[in-house]
Amino acid sequence: MKFSATTRSVQGSSASRRLRRAGRVPAIVYGGKGDAQNIELEHNEIFHALRKPGFGSSVLEMNLDSKTQKVLLRAVQWHPYKPIVLHVDFQRVRADVAIVTRVPLTYINADESPAVKLEDASINTILTDIEVSCLPADLPSEIVVDLGEMKNGDVLSVESIAAPEGVEILTAATETLATAAIVAVQAEEEPEEPEETEVDESTDTEADESTSEE
Repeated sequence: MKFSATTRSVQGSSASRRLRRAGRVPAIVYGGKGDAQNIELEHNEIFHALRKPGFGSSVLEMNLDSKTQKVLLRAVQWHPYKPIVLHVDFQRVRADVAIVTRVPLTYINADESPAVKLEDASINTILTDIEVSCLPADLPSEIVVDLGEMKNGDVLSVESIAAPEGVEILTAATETLATAAIVAVQAEEEPEEPEETEVDESTDTEADESTSEE
C-alpha cells in the first residue's frame, strides 16, 4: 500500500493547527538508519487509507519528497468526536531487520462448527489481533483462525495457530482466542396471583341474628 508525504519544516502547536486548517495532517517518521523526521500528509488521502483493511498491519510504501521509504503505521491520533485525523506516527523498516507488530485475526467457519450447527451453542471470539516478529517481507496482512471443529465447551488458545513461514508469534500461547458455550435463557416467572380471603359466613349470620333479637 502506498501513500504520499512531504517534509514538514515548521513545528509547534500553532503550526500544527494551521496545517490542519489547510487540510494537512502533521506526522512523524522515525527508526531505521535515519533520524526522526517531521512530515505532513494530505488529510483526505490518509483518512481513506486508514480505513482500508490491512493498512495498519502491512509494510507501507511512503513516497516522501519523491523518494520511497518502507514504513509501518505505529500510532494515529483522532479527533475525540469528529472524523478527523490529528497526528500519525510511522516507523521505518529495513528489509534485513525483524520487526515486531500486531497482525489482525480473521475467524472463519464458526457457523459450520458442531458447536453452532449441532449443539446450539454460541462461539465468542476474544482476541482481534496477535503480536508477531518477522522480517518485513514475511509479514502477513492477516492470520486466519478456523473455528470449524469447535464443540460446545471447547476453548481455543493461541497455541492452536499455525504460524506462517518466517513468522514468530509473541502473544502468550495460553491466551484464549475463542470459547464455545450454550447460552442459558432464563425463563420469565409468571407473577403469583394474590390469594383470595375466605369470608366466614357463619360468623356474619350469627351477628345478623344477634342484631335482630335486640
